Amino acid sequence: MDIKERPNHQRYVQILRSMTPEQKLQKAFELADFARELCLQGLRQAHPGATEQELTKLYVERITPCHNRNY
Repeated sequence: MDIKERPNHQRYVQILRSMTPEQKLQKAFELADFARELCLQGLRQAHPGATEQELTKLYVERITPCHNRNY
């Protein structure tokens, strides 16, 4: 049962299928950069007095548990 309506899902799938592997990889990199910047912005707001070095350390501490160590 799909609770949330997704009126543009079919169009989204069409766009993904029309992309070349290179375009898909580029989009993945863009999304990863966006997620990183979003996380850092949240850390900046939560720790307004922190230096960029301290923010980077906090960021690494936050993402380290998410790393897949199977590789």
